[in-house]
Amino acid sequence: MKTCAFYTLGCKVNQYETQSIRENFIKAGYEEKDFSRPCDVYVINTCTVTEKTDKESRRLIRKAHRQNPEAKIVVTGCYVELDRAEISAIDGISFMIKNKDKDKIADIVDSKKTEPRLRPAAEYPEPGISDFKDRSKAFLKIQDGCNNFCSYCKVPLVRGYSRSRSEEAVIAEAKRLLKKGFKEIVLTGICLGAWGEEYTPKKSIESLLRKLTAIKGDFRIRLSSIEPKYVNNGLLGAIKRSPKICKHLHIPLQSGDDNILKMMNRPYTFREYAKIVQNARRKIPGIAVTTDILIGFPSEGSKNFQNTCKLIAKIRPSRIHIFPYSKREGTAASKLQGELPKNIVAGRMKIMKALAEQYSYEFRKKFNGKTVKVLVEAERDKKTGLLKGYDDHYINVLIGGTLGKKNERYISKVIPVRIQKVDKELTLASLI
Repeated sequence: MKTCAFYTLGCKVNQYETQSIRENFIKAGYEEKDFSRPCDVYVINTCTVTEKTDKESRRLIRKAHRQNPEAKIVVTGCYVELDRAEISAIDGISFMIKNKDKDKIADIVDSKKTEPRLRPAAEYPEPGISDFKDRSKAFLKIQDGCNNFCSYCKVPLVRGYSRSRSEEAVIAEAKRLLKKGFKEIVLTGICLGAWGEEYTPKKSIESLLRKLTAIKGDFRIRLSSIEPKYVNNGLLGAIKRSPKICKHLHIPLQSGDDNILKMMNRPYTFREYAKIVQNARRKIPGIAVTTDILIGFPSEGSKNFQNTCKLIAKIRPSRIHIFPYSKREGTAASKLQGELPKNIVAGRMKIMKALAEQYSYEFRKKFNGKTVKVLVEAERDKKTGLLKGYDDHYINVLIGGTLGKKNERYISKVIPVRIQKVDKELTLASLI
């Protein structure tokens, strides 16, 4: 039997698309192997959000070629869209496939074509999935592309303008995934809140949520990430009304300084962002708000960074994804002067990490002694060997007393647990 292996870098959309590619290979008669083993076909789904991910993509291509010099190596994803010349200089690559042709990869490999026919945007495929390998939750892609053009970001260059999957396709796929037994569906997109904007008449993500929550069954829906301008009263009302929607919003901030936000081409001020968070908490008491912070944008001075820290202290997010600025050629920010020394960026990353830990602990402490429902993950905690999972508020909970195989019956199920210990490093609960 022919064998294949997959490696995914980057966002949840990429993870979703790899699952679609995987299902096409399985249908074509392939057996999947671990990426570290010799295989007939390797598929590497790349990311180009930072220089680091470009480097990792190149490393994986070379690794696959070393493992089996005769293998067909397929490179796809955003790195392919942006720098085919750099990738093609690496030995061993058989195919470089653009994002809009990912659904054809299995056919291309077997038919020995060298390049797929390029499609216009109107023919962009809707690659449905019916499962999600090795996961307790399923990602459901509802949208692709972005119209925002943040100055530091390559995504619109490699993903194109915003495009929405049809409501019918999204609902049908959700039903398939629920039928497979998934208890959490994570709605994902490059700019999730833009779903439905190009339709006539326009549709909104809150209308889609109403349709999804009307599906019968015991499950929950989580929004992966949503831009501030889409966190309006309509969306908040949809979240509040339905017990099926997780009380958690990931709202990217990037900076708390108005000058830096303007240079980033982010369409809000720090005051507007704070009001959005305050409104969400007023409408849905106890909701978890998480965010992204970009450190070291060109010309970010000490005062600019202090303003970000002040805003973080005001909104007190329960989790912060912190990442350093990475210069990406072709973006508006790449032309800016004032790139920061690495030691300054590292120092600010450390300060922000300390704030993140403080406010995470502060939020999680509120749940000590309370009962929460946790979706148990397939992978155990690496340090303790205990089962772990996430609750409605995206708190990572370790479940005490779950060593041993007999407890694996809880995997991929939503179970009630009582939180017994919260410290700065972990949240520990017990079975009820």
